[in-house]
Parts: sequence; C-alpha cells; structure tokens
Amino acid sequence: MTEITTVKQRFGIIGTSELLDRALEVAMRVAPTDLTVLVTGESGVGKEFFPQVIHAYSARKHNKYIAVNCAAIPEGTIDSELFGHEKGAFTGATEARKGYFEEADGGTIFLDEVAELPHSTQARLLRVLQSGEFIRVGSSKVQKTNVRVVAATNVQLQEAIVQGRFREDLYYRLATVPIVVPALRERKRDIPLLFRKFAADVAVQYRMPAVQLDEAAREVLMNYYWRGNIRQLKNIAEQISAIEQVRLITPEILRRYLPDMVGSAPMTTGTMRMGEDYSNERELLYKLLFDMRSEISDLKRMVAELMHRAGAAPMETPRDVKALLPTASVTHEFDAAPIYAETEEVEEEPRERTKADVQREQIVRALRRNNGRRREAAAELFMSERTLYRKIKELGIEE
Repeated sequence: MTEITTVKQRFGIIGTSELLDRALEVAMRVAPTDLTVLVTGESGVGKEFFPQVIHAYSARKHNKYIAVNCAAIPEGTIDSELFGHEKGAFTGATEARKGYFEEADGGTIFLDEVAELPHSTQARLLRVLQSGEFIRVGSSKVQKTNVRVVAATNVQLQEAIVQGRFREDLYYRLATVPIVVPALRERKRDIPLLFRKFAADVAVQYRMPAVQLDEAAREVLMNYYWRGNIRQLKNIAEQISAIEQVRLITPEILRRYLPDMVGSAPMTTGTMRMGEDYSNERELLYKLLFDMRSEISDLKRMVAELMHRAGAAPMETPRDVKALLPTASVTHEFDAAPIYAETEEVEEEPRERTKADVQREQIVRALRRNNGRRREAAAELFMSERTLYRKIKELGIEE
C-alpha cells in the first residue's frame, strides 16, 4: 500500500486522479517543515482536508489544530477572535480572552477563506507570519506565538491584489508552498466513485437500498460541469436517494436534478482574453451571448457594405444570409436555463459589457429571487454572505 493510499483511507479522501494525488503528495512532503501553505481551489473541492493532512504528518501533530472560517466572523470582532482582547477593550469585553493564535501556540491554525480578512487584520496576520508577534486588542504588550499557518481560499488572490482587496506582501508570505486542489470536472473518473460513496452513506443512515447509476447516467454525471464541485455532487446524491423510489438511476431521472443542463459544459471562443476569471458558469454564458450578438452585428454590417459596393439595393439582408443569422427562436433553446429567464432584450449593438456589469445583474437577480435575503442569495451564487455583502457595496447595488 502506497503512502498516498494510506492518507486517503485515513482521511476518507476518494479518488484516483493524478492531480489529486499530486496535491496530496505536496501536502505530505511539506508537512514535516514549518513552511506556510496556501491551498487554493474552487468552492466545494475539499480544501479543508489538506491542512488536516499537513498537521497529522507534522511534528506538531500532538498539539492543537484550530480551523477558523474567516468569512463567518464579523469584521468588527475578527481581530479579537484571532489575537484575543483585554478586559474593557470594547463594549462587552468583561474579561480578558485568548485568541486563536495564542490558543494554538505550538500547533497549527487553518485560516479558511483567508481572502475575506479585512485590511487591518491582514496587517496583523503579516506581523505574525514575519516575526511570530501579535498584540491583543486593547493592549500594548507584544506577545509571541509559535504557530504553523495553513490558509485556503477560492478567490484569485492575484486579481484581489490588483483590485486592492488583498496585500501583496501577505500573499507571498502565505504562498510559500502553494497547493492547488483540482475541480471535480478535472477528475471525471472520480465522479461515479464519489456518487456511489454518498449514496451508500445515505442508504446506511436511513436503512434503504443504495441507488445506482446505469451506464448512460454515469456518462451524464461525468460530463456535467459541476460548478459546486463535490459539495454539489453530494447534494444531488442525497436528493436522488431520498426522493426516487426507483433504485437504478437513468439519464432521464438524473437530468431532473442537474440544474442548467443546457449550459453544463463550458464553451470556448476566440474572443475570450487570457487572465479573465470565468470560474462562474453564468458569467461565461453571459459573456459568450453578448460576444455572439456583437459578432452578428459586425457580420450584418459587412454584408450591407458588400451589397452597397455591388450596387444592390440596400433593402434587407438576402434570404440566404438571413438563414445563417440567429433568430429569436435560437434563444428558445436556453429557456430551461435560469440565467436567461429574466434577461432583458439586448439592443442591436449593445455597449461592451464588463465583468462588473455581469456580476451586478447576477447578484440583483439572485436577491430578487430570494426577496432580498442575502443568506439565500449567497448560497445560490456559491459565495459566502460576507463576500456577497462586499460585492453589493463594490458594485453600488441598491437593495
């Protein structure tokens, strides 16, 4: 039995993907050191397993391991949570309290969603990484801590640096050793294995026969885009197990549980620019739609110009050319996808839409569908509530 197989069995990690094995191998190699590790990957890929592996295979394994979700702590109290506070430091501070960095002294601290830290906290974290020093809120006394830091994020930190949302010096401190966790669509052979595991867990828990996929359904599952990754796959497996009476799942049954099947596979186009982040499938589809309309407008102008040069009457586009141009019926193919259900009619020659425009429309629609409830809207958009709140402020959205 290989060392990686042992790790998978110990932590319940399922998969045979080379990309997954490579990420685990890096985690095991860096574990005996005290180097800071940055785990990156899309939401729902299982980044939380890697700091556990690093801690378990390090010299700190007998000391504390503390996991902190940075996005779940309010901005006003996060400094107190991480670094502690003195009695009377703020309203409600009736006694002194240790922070996570003090509690985890000698052990490992996992900072999940580290990109959500406010700038003031980023500066404090940088000092801890550089010198091991911190100061409690309301104190002037410098304290020392010996903590191994493993951070994780689903945000493109280099883009956040350009936008001024994340400190560049902190990024290089955190990313001493980067680990990239592959998205589920990059591990196609692992998808049926994971589905079978989740279905078996439900069957054992509720004492029912486990659902199984036929060959065609397995192909559908493997070729789906999985925007929510493993978390979404688990949700689908649990839904099917609980609702369907038939235990052999066909593609027809499966498709009822897979949203946006029309846009499940990402498309490519020569108009996409390197460096743009299309991790969100809706943004990709919006971008492609408007690029296509723009190209159609250019084609119409070229045809009109050629007809004018040839002396033809500039009446209407010839029928043979019209046949090549999409009509209103073309967009009907997308009616099943929610992103087009409320799309406003696009003008013949729209202005070039920016990524901010697309994000703004997407957030506004999610808020409308959930009657302004941010928690539900954030879950629909696969982002944290805090990230949604920040986006609302950045994009100037009036609720």
